[in-house]
Amino acid sequence: MAAHWPPRVGDVVHYVSHGSPVLPDGTQRYPSACRAAIVTLVDTYQDWPPGHHIGHVGLAVLNPTGAFFDQGVFHGVGDPADDAPGARCHTGGRAYPAGTWHVPETGD
Repeated sequence: MAAHWPPRVGDVVHYVSHGSPVLPDGTQRYPSACRAAIVTLVDTYQDWPPGHHIGHVGLAVLNPTGAFFDQGVFHGVGDPADDAPGARCHTGGRAYPAGTWHVPETGD
C-alpha cells in the first residue's frame, strides 16, 4: 500500500535506523540505513494544520534480522546535501536523520 499524506494506519513508509554504536576503529557493524516500515498508529491527539502534518507515528520496522516496534517516531525532513547526516534513501538521494520516518520518494 502506498503512503498517504497525512499518514494513515497501514501505510508503508521508510524508517531511518540508528545503526550500531561506532567501534574504536571508527567503523560500524550496522550503519544507519533506510528500512521499510508499516504505520501502526497515527498521533490523533495533536491538531496539525491541514497539509502540514508532521506527526508522530507508531511503526513496525522491518529489518533483515527481525522487526522493531516504536511509538512517537518523528517525521524526518530530507536534506539533499552530500554532507548531510543520516542515511541516504536509495534512488531519491536525500539524507534523513536517524530515528525518523518519511514517505518513500518517487523512484524508490
